[in-house]
Amino acid sequence: MPLVEITYDLRVPETVLRELSKVLPHLVSVAVECPEEPYDGDLQPGDVELRFRALGPLDLSGLDVVIEIRSKWFESRAVNRQERVDVLHQAIERAVGLQDFGIYLSLPVAAWAQSD
Repeated sequence: MPLVEITYDLRVPETVLRELSKVLPHLVSVAVECPEEPYDGDLQPGDVELRFRALGPLDLSGLDVVIEIRSKWFESRAVNRQERVDVLHQAIERAVGLQDFGIYLSLPVAAWAQSD
């Protein structure tokens, strides 16, 4: 279950942010898919958590958007994490038209539980 935080500059149009909210769950799921957590294309509540945050007056960022993804560490996921994030970056660029953005993929050792 990836947690995704999207930090954005207030200059980014709301239409772009709304489009990101539509495409990110699928694109991130594809990017972090692995044998231990396969993705069947049928996202359920809790499968991907998106959190949008506008840059504050004291924040410092050189990019319009930064997408931070945290997903549980698995060796199969970690061995090609740079390739995964590069492909995801290209997919987001094609889907939304963003150009000035970055993606940070973190794979912590973690556990997850949620209500049914």
